Amino acid sequence: MNKQLYVWHNGKPVKAIIRNYSERDFDGLMDAQKLSFPPPFPEELLWNKEQLVEHVSRFREGALCAEVDGRIVGSMTGLIVDMGEYGHEHSWESVTDNGYIRNHRPDGNTLYVVDICVIPEYRKTGLGKWLMQSMYETAVQLRLERLLGGGRMPGYRAKSLEATPQQYVEKVLAGEWTDPVISFLLRCGRVPVGIAQNYLEDEESLHHAVIMEWRNPFRNQLSTNQTINQQAESE
Repeated sequence: MNKQLYVWHNGKPVKAIIRNYSERDFDGLMDAQKLSFPPPFPEELLWNKEQLVEHVSRFREGALCAEVDGRIVGSMTGLIVDMGEYGHEHSWESVTDNGYIRNHRPDGNTLYVVDICVIPEYRKTGLGKWLMQSMYETAVQLRLERLLGGGRMPGYRAKSLEATPQQYVEKVLAGEWTDPVISFLLRCGRVPVGIAQNYLEDEESLHHAVIMEWRNPFRNQLSTNQTINQQAESE
């Protein structure tokens, strides 16, 4: 993938590129993660070079970055899994192989989001939504059933005495409370389908995550077209 577009930054349009990342981008990717996830986010959960090597060698289509003026300002990584092996009560570590994605299954049904980040300087420019849209396009191209991932709930700790995780999400959906991550994913078209406990070491979320889904709207159409083509070839 190599997509050129404009985003608004400091009141003016700026050219950005969404593309697959490679070995030459590793230092920039790790710098972007450090800026995107400052403490109290656990430093050991930030990308290392060994993980990035696995990403580009096992599933390059799911390794995306956002670049502005030659600088990596955001990234998004995914892998393919069969969610029948996990269910909603899974952890980030189990479903992503602790970020190494050695459990990537090309024959799976779900594009699972390992990570998405945009450095603070480029948030609210739309780059996060463009990364997500690009990963949707990957799911469509590969004819997968859906994109799925666990969304952090960084506002939950402050409300934990007032609500369970499920109630917290319901209040965000009702517009009574706001949460930066859940709200961002909703604007990207993702839909909550469950809550995972002990998903990730994340004090702000009290280690919970909202499992949020995007269904491939072209899945049935692609399957139908494939069947028609196969029938035509056999005649």
